[in-house]
Amino acid sequence: MKYIIQAIFLISAFTLQAQGQLILEDGTVSFISSKKVYVKFKSTKNIKQGDTLFLNQTNDLIPVLRVENKSSSSTVCLPLGTKKLKVNDRVVAKFILQAVIKKTEDTSEEALAETEEERLMLNNDPVIIPEEGREEEVLFKEKIKGRISAASYSNFSDYDTRHRMRYAFSFRGYNLNDSRFSVESYITFRHTLNDSIQVADALKVYSLNVKYNFDKSTHLTLGRKINQKFSSIGAIDGLQFEKGWGRFSVGAIAGTRPDFRDYSFNPALLQFGAYLSFGSSNPAKFAHTTIGLMEQMNAGNTDRRFVYFQHSGTLAKDLNFFGSMEIDLFQKINNEVKNNAQLTNLYASLRYRFNRNFRISASFDTRKNIIYYESYKSFIDQLIEDESRQGLRLSFNHRITKKISWGTHGGMRFQKSGRNPSKNLSTHITYSSIPIIKVRATLRANFLRTDFLDSQIFGARFSKEIIRGKLSGDIYYRWVDYTYKIGSRVLHQDIAGMSLSLRIKKQLSLHLFYEGVLDNTNQIYHRFNARIIKRF
Repeated sequence: MKYIIQAIFLISAFTLQAQGQLILEDGTVSFISSKKVYVKFKSTKNIKQGDTLFLNQTNDLIPVLRVENKSSSSTVCLPLGTKKLKVNDRVVAKFILQAVIKKTEDTSEEALAETEEERLMLNNDPVIIPEEGREEEVLFKEKIKGRISAASYSNFSDYDTRHRMRYAFSFRGYNLNDSRFSVESYITFRHTLNDSIQVADALKVYSLNVKYNFDKSTHLTLGRKINQKFSSIGAIDGLQFEKGWGRFSVGAIAGTRPDFRDYSFNPALLQFGAYLSFGSSNPAKFAHTTIGLMEQMNAGNTDRRFVYFQHSGTLAKDLNFFGSMEIDLFQKINNEVKNNAQLTNLYASLRYRFNRNFRISASFDTRKNIIYYESYKSFIDQLIEDESRQGLRLSFNHRITKKISWGTHGGMRFQKSGRNPSKNLSTHITYSSIPIIKVRATLRANFLRTDFLDSQIFGARFSKEIIRGKLSGDIYYRWVDYTYKIGSRVLHQDIAGMSLSLRIKKQLSLHLFYEGVLDNTNQIYHRFNARIIKRF
């Protein structure tokens, strides 16, 4: 039997050599804990998470370990089967060495036009690697990402001309100098030319904190930070502590809330609370649940006391769920205190993927309105977002062919009082690459109906990579009709615009945008935006 296995192995190796060279990389068991085995290699460049490591016994390759994590020269593994290993045992990794084709970096407009907010909100878990030769101790590896940008936003019209400047700095430094300290910041400064500068309004500190990892499951954060496990309360100014035990973790929060008027530090808005979090150990069925209790104060008096619940996970194959809710436990009306439980904020969403070409989603939202401290959206885009966020929303996306996709989204807002309802419907169809000219084209329509306004919008957008890896751009047109129910006033707008994104260097890019608006009163408005971004 042994010789049959060897023959099969040799035949397989010979067959694989037609595609690449079969390589057996030797490694040595350097440490064994109660649950994991650490293996040291000369290099782990060709070893991936999930790979199997083998014990080579008389040319028989016996699977004994599965790679869970790795550094440049060590792997953290989980045992397979009942085979017992000892320190200094030799194991091998098996892989096929093939010619590598360098992939061109994504320079599409979507990749270049990312916002600071999107990059800031990424998870900032530490990068952990086992220490060479002493894998029982955990070290932290430095990883730094940052971005500096400067932008101008200019509006021109017959009755007003305004130029706004905005400067932004975002920085995420994990395990600085390979230490246990990490730093995160996202700060903006904006002002209008020729106007006096009010620092409290111009300077916005969205994130500024220092984090210290006692070990890979225990950390303390000081400063302003949004806790992803308690996200609905927004930014927290103060201390956040979290300790994990396997799939469970507990956390405590003590500090203040930013001032709701200008997002500055306000020591009168004290808050403190705690939470318990649980995560699934099955990677094929993701689940994460958080439940917490929060007390918020204003000038020493209880302002709000509530229970928070958040869950995200896979309910079934291809069916994902996210939900959060808040239950208030404190009310004070006419100096009368009540401790009745009342559901105040609820959000739930389901997303189901029938196959790779068709998926649907549904959401229900009763959360309070969002306060925007900065917004550079056009009037119609802001209006649609404000009027369609709450309530019930349904959507589906279907890839009809390899290059044609279609999506439709509908929403309906309703309240117990019956006031301020709205209905919104939008649909779009996209052709990803028109033959010969290689242009991406999207046609879109949107219909919005509220108690005070009806609107219809039809538009087309065309995008193209002009110089591969360097320059991309798009042009668009929108036909807009507003009907104001009070006074029966009708406003029509023709909106046209274009943008260009130039990658000057790998870490340096320039973005230009222009939009012109002509209405039925013959008023014309111009918007121009220029932004330069440096990444490091």
